[in-house]
Amino acid sequence: MQKFLFIFSFFILLHGQSHGQQWLVPADTLHPVRSNIAFAVGGVTYLGFSTGLYYAWYKQFDRTGFHFFNDIHEWNQMDKAGHIHSAYFQGVIAYKGMRWAGMNKQKSMLTGIITGTVFQSTLEIMDGFSSKWGFSWSDMAANVVGTSTFALQQHFWDEQRISLKVSSIPVKYPEQIVFSTDQSSSMSLGKRAESLYGSNYFEKFLKDYNAQAYWASFNVHAFLADGNKWPEWLNIVLGYGAENMYGGFDNVWYDQGATYILDPVLYPRYRQFYLGFDFNLPGMKPKNPFLKTIFSMLDVFRIPAPAIEINTRGEVVFHLLR
Repeated sequence: MQKFLFIFSFFILLHGQSHGQQWLVPADTLHPVRSNIAFAVGGVTYLGFSTGLYYAWYKQFDRTGFHFFNDIHEWNQMDKAGHIHSAYFQGVIAYKGMRWAGMNKQKSMLTGIITGTVFQSTLEIMDGFSSKWGFSWSDMAANVVGTSTFALQQHFWDEQRISLKVSSIPVKYPEQIVFSTDQSSSMSLGKRAESLYGSNYFEKFLKDYNAQAYWASFNVHAFLADGNKWPEWLNIVLGYGAENMYGGFDNVWYDQGATYILDPVLYPRYRQFYLGFDFNLPGMKPKNPFLKTIFSMLDVFRIPAPAIEINTRGEVVFHLLR
C-alpha cells in the first residue's frame, strides 16, 4: 500500500526535473493536466494494488462464499494499527495530490476519504472471499479510525498536527530449536519467523509485527500559542509495538502434520508502549520544492530516534534508536 505514495511522488519528481521545480508547487486553481495525471496515477495504482494483492496473497488459497472472521485478538492488535496507519496516509497523500492539482480543500479532503476507504475496503472484500481469512469488522473499524484521523484534522485544523507513522527495526530471531508436541520433528524459531514474515528486509518491513512500531507524532509547536519558541521540526511521539509473536492468536502452530507449542514462560507475548521525540520533516520548511516533496514523502515513516519503552512485562527500557 505504501506504493501509492511513492508512485505518485516519483511521477511528480520526474516532471519536476524536466519542467522546472515550479511543477512541484501546488496549483492555485484546478489544473486540468495535473488533475488528469493525479487521477490516472491513482487509478493505475489501485488496479496494480488490487491485482498484485490478489496474486501475492489470495490466489494460492481457495475461494469460498463471502464470510466473516473475528480477528480482533490477533497479533496483539498490531495488524489493526497497520490498518489505521494505511488508511490515514492514503487519505493524506490523496489529499496532497489533489491540492497539487489545484482542487479546492473540501473536494481534496473528500477525495482523500474516498481513496482510503476504497483501498482498504478492497482488501477486506478479498479477505471475505478467501478460505484463509474473512471479512473483519474490526479491520473496517480500524480503517475508519485512520481515515477519520486524517479528515478531522484537515477539517478543523487545515493541517495534520498529529501524524501517524510506522517504523521497523529488524529483529534477530534466536536459533532456538523447538520440538513438536510428539517429539517427532523440530523447527528453529528463526525458521518459524521466516515462514511468517519473509526472508528479505522489504517483506519483513511490511509483515513482521515483532519488528514494527506505530507512532502518533504530535506537532507541539502547532498546539502552542503563536510566537512560541518550540522548534517546529521537533515533535513528541507516542508509540505502540509488541514482541514474541510466532502466531496470530497464540504461539501455537502446525507444520506438516506436527503441532508446535512455544513455552510462554521463555517467550511471553507482550505489548510495548513508547514515549520519545520525533523529527517533523515538513516542519523544517525547506524552501526548495524538491526537498519539500521528499520530506512529505518520508513523513509517513518514523526516523529512528531515542525512545523510552514501558511494556506489559513490567520493564522500562531505553532505546537509543527505535
